[in-house]
Amino acid sequence: MSGIADLRGLRVWDSRGNPTVEAVVVTERGAMGRAIAPAGASRGRREAVDLRDGGARLRGMDVARAVGHVGGPIRDRLRGMEVADQAGVDAALVALDGTADRGRLGGNALVAVSLAVMQAAAAEAGVPVWRHLAAVHGAEPTLPLPEIQIFGGGAHAERRVDVQDFMVMVPGAGSFAEALEITAEVYHAAGAIMRRRGLIAGVADEGGWWPMFRSNEEALETLCEAIIAAGETPGGRVVVSLDIAASEFGEAGVYRLALDGREMEAAAWGVVLARWIADYAVVSVEDPMGEDDMAGFAAFTAAMGGRVQIVGDDLLVTRAALLEAAAAAGAGNAVLLKPNQVGTVSETAAALAAARRHGWGAIVSARSGETEDVAIVHLATGLDAGQLKVGSFARSERMAKWNEGLRIEAELPGRFAGARPLAGTWWGLRQSGQA
Repeated sequence: MSGIADLRGLRVWDSRGNPTVEAVVVTERGAMGRAIAPAGASRGRREAVDLRDGGARLRGMDVARAVGHVGGPIRDRLRGMEVADQAGVDAALVALDGTADRGRLGGNALVAVSLAVMQAAAAEAGVPVWRHLAAVHGAEPTLPLPEIQIFGGGAHAERRVDVQDFMVMVPGAGSFAEALEITAEVYHAAGAIMRRRGLIAGVADEGGWWPMFRSNEEALETLCEAIIAAGETPGGRVVVSLDIAASEFGEAGVYRLALDGREMEAAAWGVVLARWIADYAVVSVEDPMGEDDMAGFAAFTAAMGGRVQIVGDDLLVTRAALLEAAAAAGAGNAVLLKPNQVGTVSETAAALAAARRHGWGAIVSARSGETEDVAIVHLATGLDAGQLKVGSFARSERMAKWNEGLRIEAELPGRFAGARPLAGTWWGLRQSGQA
């Protein structure tokens, strides 16, 4: 391996037409790594912040300062560092920024650089990124189980429905490719049903159908209809997963469903969710309670954690220390991993390691503001995270990632996580004859 010889920043654009940061790392031997920072619309309060320029130009969203940091102080600090020393590079980035929220240099600058270093190290070694990660972390590379949005809501569809993501997973598939094929049938069946009923308002931020449902439950009913129309059975090979994103409509333990005209405390809201789980083949629920409602999160986990995957996103923001606190409180049993929430590859891997220590599941996730960058597919595969969430089965910034998974599977046949991540849920127990 060799040292980092140069580092450049560039302003590029994300899937919402907003500026974002690209970083390019060049090693002393001429290997190159390139990565782009994504951006979220639904954001946890404690996640790393993007550095934006403010002002009137480009609605204050420009990233000239963050790009300047990549080619300025970050370049100065990292030049000469060993490109294979991801942990050392990431520690240097965190120390150079010096803030808890990465606000001085910008979380967007840090994550682009960290991912680009990972790419450059793989290029230097002459191997795919997933293989490089597996070697560094001692993991058995495995294609993840896809979690794919069919209907978008919440902050991704102007809050047309309160729940943010209505998704499917195909743990009964025999391969990553088969999981995508079955999901494609469900996605297009859902679109056909909605067209017939005049329920389509467009395409949401992450490529799912932008719905015009009259209630949140109508979305669940329609999703199960689409699964059946695709020739599958809800709860058979195909199951439903939800990203509630409850921080978006909950505060101080009170949850207000604007579409349904209902306001409930956490216990009553948990009863609603439990019924949805029972009635609509739901096997995974992300952020069922708000990020400020650890007690509600823990109570819901106590009630339903033996049946479904309960995923912390806003509650945990990919930080190992927050996961440790949640595990101690019994709040959740799985973590969503978004590298840009915390700022570096090493911190993302640390959160995954913490999840494994506690027997939790993990899902590597994209953001609603995405690009053609496919690094998260390599992270999910090389670290054997088990699950991957990148949005819907449409829009090129989403399909770039699903297609990358297909390319990896061609090199790594027979290594699909499939049902493994859901083994402890009602679906997994039923499949194994234990329920």
